[in-house]
Amino acid sequence: MATQIIERFTGPRTKVPVRQYGALLLKYLRRQKGIVALASTLILTNIGLQLVNPQIMRYFIDEAVAGSPLGTLIAAAVLFAAVALVQQVVGVVATYTSGQVGWNATNALRSDLARHALFLDMPFHNSNTPGEMIERIDGDAQTLGSFFSTFAVHILGNVIMLVAVLALLFRENWLAGLALTAFALFSLAIIMRLRNVSVANWRANREESTKTYGFIEERLAGREDIRTSAAQSYVMKGYFDHMWRWFRVRVKAAFVANVVSGTTETIYTVGLAVALAVGAYLFFEDLITIGTVYLIYGYARLVIAPIYQMSGEIEGLQQAGASVIRINDLLRTRREVADGSGRQFRKGALAVRLDAVSFGYSSAEPVLRDIDLDLKPGRVLGLLGRTGSGKTTITRLLFRLYDPDEGKVMIGGEDIRDARIAELRNRVGLVTQDVRLFHGTLRDNLTFFDRDAPDERLLEVLDDLGLSRWYDTLSDGLDTTLEPEGGGLSSGEAQMLAFARVFLKDPGLVILDEATSRLDRSTEAAIERAVDRLVEGRTVLIVAHHLATIQRCDDIVILEGGRIVEAGEREALASDHNTRFHSLLQSGLEEVLT
Repeated sequence: MATQIIERFTGPRTKVPVRQYGALLLKYLRRQKGIVALASTLILTNIGLQLVNPQIMRYFIDEAVAGSPLGTLIAAAVLFAAVALVQQVVGVVATYTSGQVGWNATNALRSDLARHALFLDMPFHNSNTPGEMIERIDGDAQTLGSFFSTFAVHILGNVIMLVAVLALLFRENWLAGLALTAFALFSLAIIMRLRNVSVANWRANREESTKTYGFIEERLAGREDIRTSAAQSYVMKGYFDHMWRWFRVRVKAAFVANVVSGTTETIYTVGLAVALAVGAYLFFEDLITIGTVYLIYGYARLVIAPIYQMSGEIEGLQQAGASVIRINDLLRTRREVADGSGRQFRKGALAVRLDAVSFGYSSAEPVLRDIDLDLKPGRVLGLLGRTGSGKTTITRLLFRLYDPDEGKVMIGGEDIRDARIAELRNRVGLVTQDVRLFHGTLRDNLTFFDRDAPDERLLEVLDDLGLSRWYDTLSDGLDTTLEPEGGGLSSGEAQMLAFARVFLKDPGLVILDEATSRLDRSTEAAIERAVDRLVEGRTVLIVAHHLATIQRCDDIVILEGGRIVEAGEREALASDHNTRFHSLLQSGLEEVLT
């Protein structure tokens, strides 16, 4: 009846099978068997010490009633205090150790989720903002961190405590054991009944939290546009709407927590009443001593304490259940771009071939239609076309960020679907107009945090790109910390660092996706010199608007509406007055292609 009332307010229950909790728990506890064994030993020791003290107290009471010498009573009292002190120390260490288990498990889970998310396909990331992913990876893992540590201390430990206490009560008197066993089973049945009542609401709470953080991240990323458009009020209205939805969901989940709390208090009161009633009956029937009455009362508290704590953990378990569902949903998400069998690419410049390639980000809107492209090793291809013609999509296919709907993409004579994705992306380099620099050292930004790259090689590349003079101005050299998003660097300096990354990678195919479109002419001259160095001994595909960049190309391909409308050697196309390329040169690339 109680659960029906709760469901009427909160909605239907979402059941989380126990095996889902167990599978996740075992997966991350197996990795730290040593510390788990230590925590388990400490928990069992703590339980044993809690069971000993009521026995000492019974002895003390019975001896006091019997008129035993003061020395005997003092010895019992000292032993009681010593056991209590040791039990507290062991309990603190057990809690710290199990907390360490939870922390380690949480960090391992975060790493697994982040690694899994990084390897998911682009459509997944296009539909999930960075803010949402932070909340799913960190927020859900943080919720389960409490589950990992608390479950070991309060759930498993309390179950062991419960069984041990009931066994000792049966040894003392079968009636006391039977009464408190019936009470414990009844209480646990209620708790298990309430276990999944609010999982759906806590899941909704996590979802609203994710959406709110996604909203905040997106608006902060566009803060300049918001300020210049005077849209602060609109943004705050959206923020208020998100917070209001989150608040309403949170209230529903908190309602169940209050119901469980009230149920717990009732269980606690009833349990003590049962223990005192049974103890009084047995005492007045002259079946037990007054010390045993206290023993039953003390053990009843030890029976109730696990139930009390387990019911107190129900809210946390429900939150964990919501996170378990969301984490399993994320881990079950599979990428469509699967790793190949491991075909290797040869060294040096790599040929590129697209054979009847068609592709669309959705089935209803094809972006590329029957593309045939053949780029010989060591050649430089200029890829031209208006915005939306499919230029950038071709570069994404070359990296296998997507697979074509039809046709083949081949690099170095190999179908790229037969190669490992990591091997493919190691042999293809990319420089775009938007350079991403991280809050880290210059060394980390050049190597993407690869500690194996020697400093001598980094300095050699900087010198080759003409960055030695700029490098000499840095206070800490390669250990100089760069500001987030490259703050403090000019666009040219940031672009040159992007070129340096590609030099360090030494790929056989380089893609320049409008890499110089946002630079002033003086800075562009330095970049052009870097491009000259970069194209030596490599196959290069250039997506560009600027005439200076196109002039270094050996071949030209012009796209329109996702199709190749013109292709050939640059000089031949430029000298033919009937070609589109010749017309572009006459009218100016920037005006026509933008």
